[in-house]
Amino acid sequence: PMVVRREKTNYVIQSVAHALDVLEQFTGEADELGVTELSKRLKLHKNNIFRLLATLESRGYIEQNKATENYRLGVRSLQLGQAYVGRMGLIRQARPIMEALVKQCRESAYVAVSRRGGMVPLNSVDADQPIRLVSNIGESLPLHCTAVGKAHLAFESSEDELKARLPEGLKKYTSSTITERQALLQQLHTVIEKGYSIDSGEHVEDVRSIAVPIKDYTRQVVGTLAVSGPAYRMSTERIQKEMAPLVVKAGKELSSRLGYNE
Repeated sequence: PMVVRREKTNYVIQSVAHALDVLEQFTGEADELGVTELSKRLKLHKNNIFRLLATLESRGYIEQNKATENYRLGVRSLQLGQAYVGRMGLIRQARPIMEALVKQCRESAYVAVSRRGGMVPLNSVDADQPIRLVSNIGESLPLHCTAVGKAHLAFESSEDELKARLPEGLKKYTSSTITERQALLQQLHTVIEKGYSIDSGEHVEDVRSIAVPIKDYTRQVVGTLAVSGPAYRMSTERIQKEMAPLVVKAGKELSSRLGYNE
């Protein structure tokens, strides 16, 4: 049978488009607008505008100034913008640091952020080796058996939060995966002491990684920086003696670029 490819524009939901039109009116000169003015600008009925505003207001994207009865952008709009700037800032600042780290370690580096119970690589720099690790940007990685996940868990959560977030039994990916929560919690204490985490073929057989937390001016962990490579090039000794100091230093440099003060 013939498959008809529909144009993306066919999928546009009119009411959502109108709601975004309303939001975008506030990005210009006017910081406050009334129903009448919006109705004129968008050529939509006042009743329609009022309902769009009520919806956006209920979600915090728009707020009403009780004194003037006009509307203005709400705090949720700011949070969305900050999340975007934060992501872009993180990638922009991380790039040169990752490039330098790859030159020093001759292994691939990437930056990941926490997303819905996993870690998602946002950006990477590949090593110049014939056999090297290439990270899948945008793919969700498990928390309990990756270096990026363990660095995030160790530095971002208290023990009580960890017990709430992690099930007793953790999914097994390889013969090296830690599958008991208590054993993982003990390892996370070591991670905090050392300042970095290691994955020794716990997620993918024969792949090893080392990761450190990235913090910003709010003192929160905003992501993790990792170096990964094939196990035959990344012995425990090499990770601890040669790579750990370089990765820890790079993590501190990136954090300070994002405004973190120790």
